[in-house]
Amino acid sequence: MSEKTSIETLDEQLVPMGHIIGPHGILGCVKVACYTEKITALLDYPTWWIGSDSKADIWHEIGVKSYFVHADRLVVLLENITDRTEAIKLKGAQIAIPKSQLPVLPENGDAGYYWVDLIGTQVVNIQNEVLGRVVGLLETGANDVLRVKDDTKDSKERLVPFIDHVVIQVDLKSKKILVDWGLDYC
Repeated sequence: MSEKTSIETLDEQLVPMGHIIGPHGILGCVKVACYTEKITALLDYPTWWIGSDSKADIWHEIGVKSYFVHADRLVVLLENITDRTEAIKLKGAQIAIPKSQLPVLPENGDAGYYWVDLIGTQVVNIQNEVLGRVVGLLETGANDVLRVKDDTKDSKERLVPFIDHVVIQVDLKSKKILVDWGLDYC
């Protein structure tokens, strides 16, 4: 791994693109769950940042030596990871790419934002009731899901399907998402 870098010292935002599921074999390979549409899209970036979502943690920039696809998963050999013991230490780590390296998206249309752009966006329903702010997203296979929490200390997380008939409008300029979802829905 290259020199340790605190996420605070980076000049730009890191965008989570996947995570390490665990080791594969004995030679240091790791299985990767990709958050991208295509399983191999993460390989467009020759170096990845490995760490966690916490700003206090240390992130490592690491190169990709080789890869293959196995059972709908990406299996990757990373630089300086030479055995299963080192690969096990990476289990659960996030894989991120600096936002400046991602393709520029059109301002309008379905592909006008990345998931990371939705984090912190206020979610309001068509009755003008505030559901909370987006704290994350989930990929369920059937559809993506917004993880929404209100600002109260003990609030429960609300899961809102990110599908056309629920999400009416995403307005990144005003940091607001309009949904057809009731306050009393789980």
